[in-house]
Amino acid sequence: MTEYWLISAPGDKTCQQTWETLNTETAKTHSLSSNYKFHIPDLKVGTLDQLVGLSDDLGKLDAAVEQSTRKLAAYMGEVLEDQRDKLHENLQANNSDLPTYITRFQWDMAKYPIKQSLRNIADIIGKQVGQIDADLKTKSTTYNNLKGSLQNLEKKQTGSLLTRNLADLVKKEHFILDSEYLSTLLVIVPKSSFDEWKTGYEKLTDMIVPRSTQLITQDSEYGLYTVTLFKKVAEEFKLHAREKKFIVRDFTYNEEELAAGKNEITKLVTDKKKQFGPLVRWLKVNFSECFCAWIHVKALRVFVESVLRYGLPVNFQAILLHPNKKSTKKLREVLNTLYSHLDSSATSGGQSGNQDSVDIPGLGFGQNDYFPYVYYKINVDMLDTKV
Repeated sequence: MTEYWLISAPGDKTCQQTWETLNTETAKTHSLSSNYKFHIPDLKVGTLDQLVGLSDDLGKLDAAVEQSTRKLAAYMGEVLEDQRDKLHENLQANNSDLPTYITRFQWDMAKYPIKQSLRNIADIIGKQVGQIDADLKTKSTTYNNLKGSLQNLEKKQTGSLLTRNLADLVKKEHFILDSEYLSTLLVIVPKSSFDEWKTGYEKLTDMIVPRSTQLITQDSEYGLYTVTLFKKVAEEFKLHAREKKFIVRDFTYNEEELAAGKNEITKLVTDKKKQFGPLVRWLKVNFSECFCAWIHVKALRVFVESVLRYGLPVNFQAILLHPNKKSTKKLREVLNTLYSHLDSSATSGGQSGNQDSVDIPGLGFGQNDYFPYVYYKINVDMLDTKV
């Protein structure tokens, strides 16, 4: 399972005792989860009004940072294309895989100094992730435009003879060049009409060079033929050809232009390769930044809600639970039994199905998510589209 539960419970005589009680009931006795102490430093509490206001704002920040983190992961998968199987090894936080980072979480004192107020720390995270979001928009637009141009050119190199680029199919000797009076046209003929073309093309207009047609290539539906005629009847020929469902392609043989077209593809391929490495590195670094910031927001939320719920002085134990598969319901029951004394309305409300869902002021969640202990879910599957 990629789902973790970040909870906090008030300290008994000591926080260690809170940890031991929970760990015994959930991990040792019933094997419902693997548990880890989640270390939150001594943050500045501020006033109750500040905490209530901050609680709602942290809920919004949590959602925004998670969204940015998932956006970076999804775009990295897009950029990796056929190397997408390497995505998971690139989704790391502080050079660790995501479960290791959260189970061994350490507050980053350098980035988020604990001498700052909680509001300032939240603002630092908001600005940091906002900047990453803006940079992602710019970088993805540039790379996607380049990728789109290359795909369009590559598409023209393949596909039906009606639409594809003909430059790599024709040769100089297929054309009458530098003639004052004569011109060579390229005509797309349906396969079912090959015989009709061969016997009838000379009669479409006057002034067509006899026996000048040549089949250059064919695909599953069409053939590409040349025909040489006098320039002054070219438009009339195109008109009569169209009536017979023979399509004249607009094409002029120019070696310099053909070389430039090939060079353009080579240049785009080279540019894409040049941008690929730095872009993946940028995504990797900034995914790590965003994911770490997200877990710090979770830590802030646990701290604020624990103070609002359990009061001062600050005395609570934050714990990260990794529920075992198919044990979530039982684990929830054990936790409710352990902590129902903290708020009986939470457990009774959850069990009586006819109660309306209400928002609880200052706590940033509805009745459905409300338990007698502080609780936040963390899903470390960054490609889970249901989140």
